[in-house]
Amino acid sequence: MKTSYELAMERLNKSAPPAKLSDAQKKELAELDSKYAAKIAEREIALNSEIAKASEREQQKTLREQLAIDRRKLQSELEDKKERVRKTGK
Repeated sequence: MKTSYELAMERLNKSAPPAKLSDAQKKELAELDSKYAAKIAEREIALNSEIAKASEREQQKTLREQLAIDRRKLQSELEDKKERVRKTGK
């Protein structure tokens, strides 16, 4: 007996089969993942250092919020670039 998730995935694949990616596209996607993982880690290190140095809770809160914003922004950029690679090949 199949789970509801498996049934839903079958229906989705019938209506919109997953796109086949070329080796070049797969390589480009992997490079983007690596590049953005490094950017996010770099930003986390920098802001976590500032958070540790901050003496006031309000300042720490502001820096944590900035980190969350930066992380979302970089994640969004990554997804946009990956979608372009999937659609056009570059």
